[in-house]
Amino acid sequence: MTATSRALLLTIPLVLFAIGGVSYAPPTVQTSEEADAPLASLPPLPKWASAPLPDFSRYDDVTERKKAFFSFLYPRIVLANSRILIEREYLEQLATQETLSAADTAWLKKQSERLRVKAKTGSPAQFEALRKRLDVVPPSLVLAQAANESAWGQSRFATRGNNLFGQWCFSRGCGLVPKSRSEGADHEVATFSSPYYSVRSYIQNLNRHSAYREVRELRSKQRNTGDGLSGTRLAGGLHSYSERGIDYIEEIRAMIRYNNLDFYDQQFRTLLGERTHNRFTELASAGTEKSLLPKDGQGVATPFEG
Repeated sequence: MTATSRALLLTIPLVLFAIGGVSYAPPTVQTSEEADAPLASLPPLPKWASAPLPDFSRYDDVTERKKAFFSFLYPRIVLANSRILIEREYLEQLATQETLSAADTAWLKKQSERLRVKAKTGSPAQFEALRKRLDVVPPSLVLAQAANESAWGQSRFATRGNNLFGQWCFSRGCGLVPKSRSEGADHEVATFSSPYYSVRSYIQNLNRHSAYREVRELRSKQRNTGDGLSGTRLAGGLHSYSERGIDYIEEIRAMIRYNNLDFYDQQFRTLLGERTHNRFTELASAGTEKSLLPKDGQGVATPFEG
């Protein structure tokens, strides 16, 4: 891939953002705490999860800016996904039990409320629905959408509100008012205490909103066939993420392809190892974000040259 092509792929999101403002994303509001999730089984968040967004505009070189953006965001994706896997593991444990305790029932009810599942508590239908919604999102898709929606971390909503995905909220004062908001519209762009919470909110949005049912169905099919989750495939369910529809999907897929972001999906699978509870917990409470970055013999790997 030529330097001109790489520069073009970096520039496209900046131009589109300037023209159209934030893309449509159904509302999801997240506070600075994980108060809406059942947390009894989760380790405390590491301090680095609260770190602010770096100033990516200081990088004049396109490749260096990409490297910095992906290196900052990838550990936060691993952190969010690992915490989901701990809860998913507990869900599978409950599914094998003949009887459920009051605490188990309360946990299932809380998850169903958070993920908008209406099936009877403890029923096979509830477990099946939660399996489809309590799951990870491939890093390649998260990275591509974050780069696209936030203009590589340089948009007003990213720098002022830590919002990397254009999530909306609908209470007055809940976020930042888009400059291009139509007359009569009342939505704002949600703000977050750190980029980690933006990542977590985005994943929850894909996991529970009716607009992304196809994303969840595609993911479930990949699970059932034993294939590793693919951001390129799951992007096919994003018809409602942007008013641009299929053009938006193809742009996200192009960003995954040109930046070789499938590399991060493979690295995440490698990082999970044998997928034990101890490993999930270790990743979900990693002391440093650097410990979660892909490594090669020379240090941090740089995959995006394809």
